[in-house]
Amino acid sequence: MTDLPQFHSLRGAAVEAIRSPDLHQKTELAQEAARRWQGRKLSLRSPLDRSVPERPGRPAKPVLTPPTQVKRRSLGSLKGRIALLHAIAHIELNAVDLALDIVARFASEPVPNSFFDGWMQVAFEEAKHFRMIRRRLNDLGADYGDLPAHDGLWQAAHDTRNDLTARLAVVPLILEARGLDVTPALQAKMRETGDHESAAVLDVIYEDEKGHVAVGAKWFRFLCARQKKDPAATFQALVRANFRGPLKAPFNDIARAEAGLTPSFYRSMTASTNI
Repeated sequence: MTDLPQFHSLRGAAVEAIRSPDLHQKTELAQEAARRWQGRKLSLRSPLDRSVPERPGRPAKPVLTPPTQVKRRSLGSLKGRIALLHAIAHIELNAVDLALDIVARFASEPVPNSFFDGWMQVAFEEAKHFRMIRRRLNDLGADYGDLPAHDGLWQAAHDTRNDLTARLAVVPLILEARGLDVTPALQAKMRETGDHESAAVLDVIYEDEKGHVAVGAKWFRFLCARQKKDPAATFQALVRANFRGPLKAPFNDIARAEAGLTPSFYRSMTASTNI
């Protein structure tokens, strides 16, 4: 096991993991914190916790660039599959930090402890996904950091850092739900090219991501009920205020509905109407 920094609570562990630029340490700490929290061996907060950083710790590579400068490649080539897996690794790494950030940043919110149970399970699984994708890149002669990656993902955390309901609307119910929309086609394409190993990794991620969207939908609805607000209308208002750009069809309505995200939330907000 990698030497882990000292921490005194779940929030403290989440903060240390977010801060760490060592990706093995970051993912190990996320999973160890989840294990200790689920085993009821950690308090939620401590006065000794360090502050939540504005940005997560990162290694020197990959070079971060605007999304428009990240090249797209055909999945028919090895380079194309490596590029896709690298992009997914970057998404999963950000997802680790996003799950940890919602725990650390909102640890003083008046929510049940089961809120933190759910998000630490998400953090545990996102760390697992990053490691799986990185191992697959290694199998193909590559590694995370070999290619540029875009720097837009963390913006969602920054923009919603003061509003838990907005964070839930934007991160799990838009960004994670988008994964449910696009992953089935990627799974099929990987199998068409004969890359069954990469497809199998995507299978695991896809099934887990349904649960992550479900955690977001559950707590979004919980907060709306407590505030006596309509969930779909509240979602739409928060998205307009906090999300840059339109929601993009096509939508995987079945997987989204299984996770508690019904079409009434997003169907009226597609590219042609979300202005």
